[in-house]
Amino acid sequence: MYDFAAEPGNNELTVNEGEIITITNPDVGGGWLEGRNVKGERGLVPTDYVEILPSDGKDQFSCGNSVADQAFLDSLSASTTQASSSAASSNHQVGSGNDPWSAWSASKSGNWESSEGWGAKPDGAGAQRNTNTPDNWDTAFGHPQAYQGPATGDDDDWDEDWDGPKSSSYFKDSESADAGGVQRGNSRASASSMKIPLNKFPGFAKPGTEQYLLAKQLAKPKEKIPIIVGDYGPMWVYPTSTFDCVVADPRKGSKMYGLKSYIEYQLTPTNTNRSVNHRYKHFDWLYERLLVKFGSAIPIPSLPDKQVTGRFEEEFIKMRMERLQAWMTRMCRHPVISESEVFQQFLNFRDEKEWKTGKRKAERDELAGVMIFSTMEPEAPDLDLVEIEQKCEAVGKFTKAMDDGVKELLTVGQEHWKRCTGPLPKEYQKIGKALQSLATVFSSSGYQGETDLNDAITEAGKTYEEIASLVAEQPKKDLHFLMECNHEYKGFLGCFPDIIGTHKGAIEKVKESDKLVATSKITPQDKQNMVKRVSTMSYALQAEMNHFHSNRIYDYNSVIRLYLEQQVQFYETLSLGLRQQLEQEPGTTQETKGSLCFL
Repeated sequence: MYDFAAEPGNNELTVNEGEIITITNPDVGGGWLEGRNVKGERGLVPTDYVEILPSDGKDQFSCGNSVADQAFLDSLSASTTQASSSAASSNHQVGSGNDPWSAWSASKSGNWESSEGWGAKPDGAGAQRNTNTPDNWDTAFGHPQAYQGPATGDDDDWDEDWDGPKSSSYFKDSESADAGGVQRGNSRASASSMKIPLNKFPGFAKPGTEQYLLAKQLAKPKEKIPIIVGDYGPMWVYPTSTFDCVVADPRKGSKMYGLKSYIEYQLTPTNTNRSVNHRYKHFDWLYERLLVKFGSAIPIPSLPDKQVTGRFEEEFIKMRMERLQAWMTRMCRHPVISESEVFQQFLNFRDEKEWKTGKRKAERDELAGVMIFSTMEPEAPDLDLVEIEQKCEAVGKFTKAMDDGVKELLTVGQEHWKRCTGPLPKEYQKIGKALQSLATVFSSSGYQGETDLNDAITEAGKTYEEIASLVAEQPKKDLHFLMECNHEYKGFLGCFPDIIGTHKGAIEKVKESDKLVATSKITPQDKQNMVKRVSTMSYALQAEMNHFHSNRIYDYNSVIRLYLEQQVQFYETLSLGLRQQLEQEPGTTQETKGSLCFL
């Protein structure tokens, strides 16, 4: 399905998109299989990079229907694990880059729990972008005080490598990065990325919001998510003490007798100061669990882009850790996510047994999907349907407009980054070299009275060459953080079409309730329960938007302030250097003449 370049000395096989290979060992482990190409060359290929072809050799997703059958996906997941040693596979490019808002409309709910559910939307191996934290991370390896995380030989496919296609950072190739990120954020949690049957998620066993709206009696769950009314409307209840989680100390590990390697990160919650270690695939598991459990009510931004080739390069490790840090910080700041059992277990498990127990418990959680609303208790009177619909429309209008604004700033920022790191420094270098060339020509005149002038022109040329270096480095000090912040919010905003679709679908069901009552398909009490429950959903949406707005104001105030401060310092540096150059007088010493003193 994708190009894969083998790394030397790693027993891997290079494959190209669309190439047919023969699987010689489908279960090597760690998310890899062994394959043979038409040249007879053998090697390891990432499992996620290929798809099994049926016996007739046709693409099993080319049935003409963009919505895959859930039963087929379930059977595919089961059959994949039992693939014969001679099964064929093909690299097939999955479409990407679709705007998550393009399929959303008032007439179609877009409900990701519906029969055309989230698992049915094809998803590439892309992931998403996350955000603005300083990039001076300590990359020293080794942290023996931390629990080393689940063993690589864990059961139920836990040792699979979930590192997907190589991606580019936004300032190098925004198109490819955006395509992968939007795709993952849009299709929410694809069956292909989860590698497990959709029916393992109890909350998604039934289509649509009916599972919640029409339940005869909601069981009283142990976990409660209260919603109160504050100064700005409905809001989540925030914990009395907050915490963050520091992601640091990447360490390279290996498995399969050293054939395969991976990077492990140390996580230290600030409220316990007790460290645990996790690989990227563990973060991916947490993302999937949070998405399945809370995705109907809370936007869960995707993780940093997956990558296989080059994933051990220092620059990539640094960028991934920065974005994992931003993702974890964002989750820690959310009053519902941070207090959830699955998130707490991810940070606080003490040994492998405890990890496995918590992991399996999370995967059996029945309060997932739309059923998460059954845990929410608004401390306010029920809303009428007109007000509910107005609130939903207002959220949809704002998030769509903000999505457009964020994308515009990302486009402009990326163009500015390319200009600052490419053509603009070259122009300053050309000016510098031209001035120095002119000084050389003047020096050839033999006229004794122009030495000071020629030296000054030479130093001015060197000044412009130094300015070129400053211009090229400046985006890393200011634009980087602005772009990262926008990437993170683009990820958030890409989740809202599905959330809004869920709410619109519920509203439509309530509108249809009169007909259902008239035909005796539901009772008047059922209708009353539906109105009450859709009111609960509306309170949850408003509470989440209040949290979103408070974070948005804080984040953009911080990042814009940082950007402007760095820009001021940058131009003051240029001004000071040029002013010092201008103020050089004939007769000054060679050591001080024309030198550019940078801050």
